[in-house]
Formats: sequence, C-alpha cells, structure tokens
Amino acid sequence: MRAGLFSTPRPEPGHLLPAAGSALLLVAALPVFLLLGWSLIGWGLAVLLWLFVHGLDLVLTRVRKPTDNLAGSAVQAFGVFFKAIALLVVLVATAAARPHVAVAAAVTYALAYTLELGLSLATYFSGTAR
Repeated sequence: MRAGLFSTPRPEPGHLLPAAGSALLLVAALPVFLLLGWSLIGWGLAVLLWLFVHGLDLVLTRVRKPTDNLAGSAVQAFGVFFKAIALLVVLVATAAARPHVAVAAAVTYALAYTLELGLSLATYFSGTAR
C-alpha cells in the first residue's frame, strides 16, 4: 500500500531559500511604500520584526542540539511561543500609539511570512521521501 502525501516522512528542508524569498519580498516592498507615500516606519518595523524572528531562530538553532531529546523540544517550544508573544506585544503597542504604522508593518510582515511559509512547504513536499 502506498503512503499518503502527508504521512510520508521527508528530511527537513533547508531554510535558506524561504528566508531569502521573504527577504526579497521585504526589499521589493520598499519601493511600493515610497511610491504610495506610506510611512517608512511601518516598513522598517516589519523588517525589524523579520530580523528579530530570524535572529532568534539562529540563536535557538545553535542552543538546541537534536530535537530528539526533551530539552531540545522544550527550547523549540519556548522559541515558537516567545516569537509569537514578542511580535504581538510590539504590534499591539505600536497600534496603540500609531495605528497606521502597525497596520503597514503587520500587513508587510504577514506577506513576507506567508511567502516564506509557502516556499518552505514547497521545498518540503518536493523533497525526496525517506
């Protein structure tokens, strides 16, 4: 019997292509902000959030060794939780002070995140099954 699409184990794909794709989207968003006369603070905040998330990912990747053990899984869970909370805190605080900046940053970051997720899924499902 043939295994299903989602039940077939595959190796973890590289993170470079998805991160490069989302970085390229952020760079391409700058001229859009300039042409439409939007506040560059929103674009800058989206870029800072993207850099924070990827920097934290690099740190956590170095801290956790294999995720086979409980400590590695705990570090990974903490990282996911902390990133989400930190992003929300920054965006909510920005929304309270300058709503238009928060919306621009949230939409720009969401587009970059969505592209990165799509590229990650494409590379994962195009990889060879084990």
